[in-house]
Amino acid sequence: MTTETPVSDPAVSDGLLLSPAAADKVKVLLEAEGRNDLALRIAVQPGGCSGLRYQLFFDDRNLDGDVNKDFDGVNVVTDRMSAPYLSGATIDFVDTIEKQGFTIDNPNATGSCACGDSFH
Repeated sequence: MTTETPVSDPAVSDGLLLSPAAADKVKVLLEAEGRNDLALRIAVQPGGCSGLRYQLFFDDRNLDGDVNKDFDGVNVVTDRMSAPYLSGATIDFVDTIEKQGFTIDNPNATGSCACGDSFH
């Protein structure tokens, strides 16, 4: 009897994933900035009510050990210290009547706070 091993998405297992909706929103924001030399940097920093918090911002720096990924023309950069915390995480953009903004679905987070910006 042979069993098939499910094929996992390498973009998810190798690091984080930027959804098409999030990539489109980043492109709109970059066009508004008028710069094509910026990358979306995603970092994990100490702080927040749960111990760690996410930071998303545009950056033109290249730091030693950065992990770079391209998502449909959007360059996403993660520093080497944050990368393990973000492996398998999905960055999405939601625009509903209840909420607008970037969301992070992180399987590494064991808990989060009500604001959604902080995790542990």
